[in-house]
Amino acid sequence: MTWIALADKDDRRFSCFGIGHDKRDAPVCGTQDDDLLTSGSIMFETRQAPDGRPQLLLGYKSTFPWLRSLTFQAIPGGGVALVQVQGNDITHAAIQHKDSGRNEVLRITYSWDSTAKWGRLAMEHPESNRVVTVPVSNPKPISIEDLRNMMLGRGDQTFSSDVIFAALSSRVEPIGPMPSLLPSTPLATPWGFKPLSQLKRGDTVMTQDSGVVPVLETVSRTVPARGSYAPIRLRAPYFGLQQDIVVAPDQRLVIDGPEVEYLFAKEAVLIPARHLVNGFAALQETCGPTITYSQLLLPAHETMLAAGAPAESLYIGRLRRQPVHMASSVLAGFDRNLLPEHGQPAHPVLKWFEAITLASRRAA
Repeated sequence: MTWIALADKDDRRFSCFGIGHDKRDAPVCGTQDDDLLTSGSIMFETRQAPDGRPQLLLGYKSTFPWLRSLTFQAIPGGGVALVQVQGNDITHAAIQHKDSGRNEVLRITYSWDSTAKWGRLAMEHPESNRVVTVPVSNPKPISIEDLRNMMLGRGDQTFSSDVIFAALSSRVEPIGPMPSLLPSTPLATPWGFKPLSQLKRGDTVMTQDSGVVPVLETVSRTVPARGSYAPIRLRAPYFGLQQDIVVAPDQRLVIDGPEVEYLFAKEAVLIPARHLVNGFAALQETCGPTITYSQLLLPAHETMLAAGAPAESLYIGRLRRQPVHMASSVLAGFDRNLLPEHGQPAHPVLKWFEAITLASRRAA
């Protein structure tokens, strides 16, 4: 299973063989217009205005030879509604979120398995890691023709100016905690730096404050290289790096120094890479349509050393106590009895405006 379509303001592509580096030799879904995708995921990211004005965000409509439509609409008060129509059958779901008071980015993922009569609408806030889900009752399979038209912008389709990107997968995509380092990222171990991809359960790594700790799990995921997944290059020698590394925008680094103590009365803080982009120490990385990220799960959410920079390991909180959410995550299939529980991060996570203040002071 793989990503088969991607659309943004500059590019639209659709392939039944997959897009990006995860394309296959054989199609991963039907290739004829009337073939059906019985399970999959539609993911998109959108900026939702603070006033929560209603508007169509993404969707399609076809009336020949019978009525078919799928729409995602921003609803008053903050939230998104899904409506799927096939003939006389209507499927509806709505999801609300607490308005942050600013034009924040939301990630919406609609996943379905029509054979199992199961569906899920999820809303994620990439900057805060909040996830809200609602069930979708009896979702219908979607024809390849309708999906192709929606993703390529053909016929009666909607792609709002507030939508950053949309992507289509032929599988039910995970939600929740996500990996955020390239598999090639060198991590400090007792035997020197090793690529993340070479580490597995039972191996050990060096951490910033806890010495040597064991690796509990290694997780990976391929995602569209757009929006809150668009890679960022962190450049050496900034942040203590010995070489450049490429990370996801949500990868958090531990930042310390006199400015941190003065502004926040803390020895160190966590800053997502998205807030470090300044054109020289951190900048957007050119990439193809998809990218694969990996990450290590450590016992107490310890801080790793990625090419010398203190980088956060995978944070899962108390996910093991939430079987439904765990089954929807990248850790699905792992024995939850072997997973740790992570308390609050050791350092406070800066909000976007705090990170901007710190960056401005350091640049002064």
